[in-house]
Amino acid sequence: MRSRLQDRNGDCRDTSKDEALNAAQRNRHAALLKATGFEDSPALTVQSTDGEIPHGRELSFAWLSGTVMTGLTSVLLMGAALYVSFQGQDTFSTAYEALQLSRPETEALTPTDLSAKSSRLRPVTATRSDLEVIEASIRETVDGRDMIRNQPFVRIRATLATAPTSLSEGVPDYDPVAILNATQPIPATANIDVNTDVYGAEVEGEVAVRLAAMPMTLVPPRAISDQSAAEYVRSVVEATFFSDSAPTMAYAALGPSIRDLGLVPGSNTLAGVAENVTVVPQTTRAADAALGRSERFLTLREAASLDEVLGKNGFSPNQAILVTDALRNVLRSTDLAALTRLRILYGPLSHEATSLVPYRLSLYLPRSDGSYEYKATVALTDTGQYVLGIEPDFVEFPEGDTEEVNVANLPSVYRSIWETGRKHDLDDATIERIIGMYAYDVDMTKKIAAGDSIEILETTPDAEGRTELLYVSLTLGSTTRQLYRFATADGVIDFYDPDGETGKRFLTRRPLEGGGTLRSRFGYRVHPIFKTRKLHTGVDLASRSGTPIYAAGDGVIKYYKWQSGYGNKVEIQHVNGYETAYGHMSRYADGLGVGSHVRQGQIIGYVGSTGQSTGPHLHFEIKINGNLVDPLSVKLPKDNVLPQQYEAQFAQTMAQINDLMARDPAPITVADVNH
Repeated sequence: MRSRLQDRNGDCRDTSKDEALNAAQRNRHAALLKATGFEDSPALTVQSTDGEIPHGRELSFAWLSGTVMTGLTSVLLMGAALYVSFQGQDTFSTAYEALQLSRPETEALTPTDLSAKSSRLRPVTATRSDLEVIEASIRETVDGRDMIRNQPFVRIRATLATAPTSLSEGVPDYDPVAILNATQPIPATANIDVNTDVYGAEVEGEVAVRLAAMPMTLVPPRAISDQSAAEYVRSVVEATFFSDSAPTMAYAALGPSIRDLGLVPGSNTLAGVAENVTVVPQTTRAADAALGRSERFLTLREAASLDEVLGKNGFSPNQAILVTDALRNVLRSTDLAALTRLRILYGPLSHEATSLVPYRLSLYLPRSDGSYEYKATVALTDTGQYVLGIEPDFVEFPEGDTEEVNVANLPSVYRSIWETGRKHDLDDATIERIIGMYAYDVDMTKKIAAGDSIEILETTPDAEGRTELLYVSLTLGSTTRQLYRFATADGVIDFYDPDGETGKRFLTRRPLEGGGTLRSRFGYRVHPIFKTRKLHTGVDLASRSGTPIYAAGDGVIKYYKWQSGYGNKVEIQHVNGYETAYGHMSRYADGLGVGSHVRQGQIIGYVGSTGQSTGPHLHFEIKINGNLVDPLSVKLPKDNVLPQQYEAQFAQTMAQINDLMARDPAPITVADVNH
């Protein structure tokens, strides 16, 4: 007899050898097997059950598949629910972190991002944000009389912002034409009364000075003794030497205006003098990267309100209200004393964010013995509220203000100047002019480097709150560019570098709205269509179809039609052998043709992909005396240069402004000046 024995685990064994045993032995073995858990039953099967009630030997593939699918569906649904609840965020606060108020005891650490898990410390850079008032004795003419009086000026010295916050949200997109408009000279009709004629000595109150010719009978000796010189000085000071005169004083006179380069009005000829005088470094557009966290440590130099401090450090008005409400029961007053320390952690709200928001703020108040008392911390919850939180891990505050440098957070030069300007209460028109003055020497789309800085000198606000810009110095890397305000004889005002040249360029390098995105440089490359190595005669600036294209400078159109490879093409002739070409246009601007005179910034066509093109872009070329050059690195003449006869007057103006920048600040605050 053959049978199959099966244990509880489904293991089977053959019992054919039992046929040789007698009945008693078989019964005894069967009893022992049954006692140990074996039973005499059919083998396992994958068929459906043989009755209403399934037994342990049946296997169901349908049940197994259903169990696996249920598990996978549950995982997907739970993951989707979590993602939606966090709104795609990779960071969020917890109720435990928000509500605990105990101070953790941890070892001292170096200032770094303590919230992000990383084995590498981020570099920390010293920051500067000084807004000072300086005073100088200024000479001016009032009702025909020369008056000397004290005048305050506002001086700003700051490192460029290394992270974008709400301060620079909503700034206009980078647009070369808008920059061109912002750099136009200030006309004489503006009625702007700005005087930087610094008198060599300090005066108390106001001093009137009158000029008069020396008497014809006076013959000064060839040499005088020290005693005679002292008597002369004393008589001049006491106004007894002449009955109707006072000592003369030299000051920077106003020079004549300069005619712009370009077309001669009412004629078909080009005029102007242009020389290659400046080298512009070749730069590339910074690659986009997701923002990360950074932390700022700062100490208040003078007393200020909490709202003011929050506004200058990236808190939006609504966020400032939430923070103030959260601290109202902790702080006796929202007025912060001088030397108060703040520690602010910044981070993005999402991976697509273009600016940072304050995650956490901690306050440390000074004690009378010079030590500090931790006061409170507010933290941002995942619902957008600021609530009281625990103190972050202890770190030693640096002597000066510092900020972590997160490479992913570094903004473009354009946005950093906006961020820094708004932090120091510069009006938008002044910020636009500063950007415009440098946009022809600096690639505004590249990222700044830690330590880049800016210095500004302007007048104090008048009765209507208006200020006037006098001087700007921008330091990027190891290069410092200075621009000084100077007015010509007809009252037209512009800004000039120490060589007497404006920042405005004769030709713009990226002549389309927004500047475009650099896709291909000048030089040899593998052609994207023909796959052969050949010279790329210009630069390709990608932009959406229909984007306006501008004339790079004043000139006359000499080519205005289809050309093989270039598609719709325009060529413009400028002064002194300069020519520019624009290819792949979708269409031309109305009303233009060969022989048309165009001005810098005038629309001549629109971006397209005509001719041999793989996508919408502008192919832009520059020729000098018939030779193709790299539009991004070629030396370009400047559009406005002071004539040599004004060299001495401009040098004196620079010396006076440099003196103001080197002076110690006055013992008053900006608020005192406004009042």
